[in-house]
Amino acid sequence: MSDCCPPNKTGAYDLAVIGAGSAGFSAAITAADEGVQVALIGHGTIGGTCVNVGCVPSKTMIRAAEALYGASAASRFAGLVGEAHVANWRDLIAAKEDLVASLRQKKYIDLLPEYESVTYLEGKARLTDGGVVVDGASIKAGKTIIATGSSSTVPPIPGIESVAHLDSTQLLELDAAPQSLLVIGGGVIGCELGQMFARFGANVTICCRSRLLPDMEPEISEALQAALEDEGVTICAGVSYQKIEQAGDNIKLYCENKDGAHVIEAEKLLVATGRKPNTENLGLEDIGVALLPNGGVKVDERMQSTNSDIYAAGDVTGADMYVYMAAYGAKLAAKNALNSNSHSYDNSAMPEVVFTDPQAASVGLTEAAAKTAGYTVKTSLLGLEHVPRALAARDVRGLIKLIADERTDRLLGAHILAPEGADSIQTAVLAIKLGMTAKALGETIFPYLTTVEGLKLAAQSFGKDVNKLSCCAG
Repeated sequence: MSDCCPPNKTGAYDLAVIGAGSAGFSAAITAADEGVQVALIGHGTIGGTCVNVGCVPSKTMIRAAEALYGASAASRFAGLVGEAHVANWRDLIAAKEDLVASLRQKKYIDLLPEYESVTYLEGKARLTDGGVVVDGASIKAGKTIIATGSSSTVPPIPGIESVAHLDSTQLLELDAAPQSLLVIGGGVIGCELGQMFARFGANVTICCRSRLLPDMEPEISEALQAALEDEGVTICAGVSYQKIEQAGDNIKLYCENKDGAHVIEAEKLLVATGRKPNTENLGLEDIGVALLPNGGVKVDERMQSTNSDIYAAGDVTGADMYVYMAAYGAKLAAKNALNSNSHSYDNSAMPEVVFTDPQAASVGLTEAAAKTAGYTVKTSLLGLEHVPRALAARDVRGLIKLIADERTDRLLGAHILAPEGADSIQTAVLAIKLGMTAKALGETIFPYLTTVEGLKLAAQSFGKDVNKLSCCAG
């Protein structure tokens, strides 16, 4: 990388970008397209969380686990039986690593020579007035974007520092699948990886303080819990943690909920209780950059911090921790830093996807959030047993919930739990972005025998009983 991207001989840059992940590359490429000199500063493995240890490795492993489940679930069709098993775990892990390496090379390393005005610098960075210090060497920059991402957190459970606990990265690097797995945390990572390892044969228990996917609609949480329990996953929700300890080769968790006290023992422990912005040791306090209570860089709608020369984007802001939002925010940050704050960040139609099976997907407001915002709401709740695609697939796990403004009929939120929910949510994204009404969505032509057709049926069910419609009617 250093051969293809020699340092800028002047030592001065229009923009410095700290962090060489998705947000950092988005900012650097955007600035390069503006024709300015950019210093892209990375530390550690280039490419950041998503390609190296997050989205890419987890989703390919989840798909592998789905293949196992698909074989075992074949009997839902009359006359079929199926069976599949893991023949070689290390081959599976090696294939995952090969995919990660190829995407890191193609989407990050190989891109650098394509942008002559981007200089890649490797080292620890610290911000100063007027620039950045990288491993003791000062560089001058007119503006700076912080895109240092986030890292996993460890909850304050007594004894947790004394037990062998794993984060999601370490779990996906195990030499062998565990016989049993305790997951602390019922959010996105906990649900995705908990189900995945259950399908690989582990005895999985998920413990969480509230409910699964607490930021999503309660109906989705309840239905997802039922789906996981049907696959043998134990869900221990609404718990308070007393202590955790090592018990030989296993871990023991002591907790309590409305059902009483529990002692949960497992071979491996995954801690999946959230992520924290990487803002330490950047020198932010010395240059007037304020932080949020969660440690994220405080930015306004222009992605500008409390220091007018410093911008931030991605997980380091402590909000909207999705790779596509990181890239989006970083592009705006670069444009604003170079063009007088002319672009505003808008997450009102931000899709959220959880790659469980069925997949959970959401956009816009939940029912509770809409009421808090002052709307008089109406809702539609449609089980997948009313969606022809689900009936044909012999798989009715899930539901669709729509929220609309009672007064104007405008769609405010859409929430899906379905085997193909991740791909279906984008139609709802466009509907909300364009201000569609529930009536208009219900009158839109959808292809028959698709999961996304469920959005049309859910929209129609605001005013009629869809059981009284023939196929494609209405």
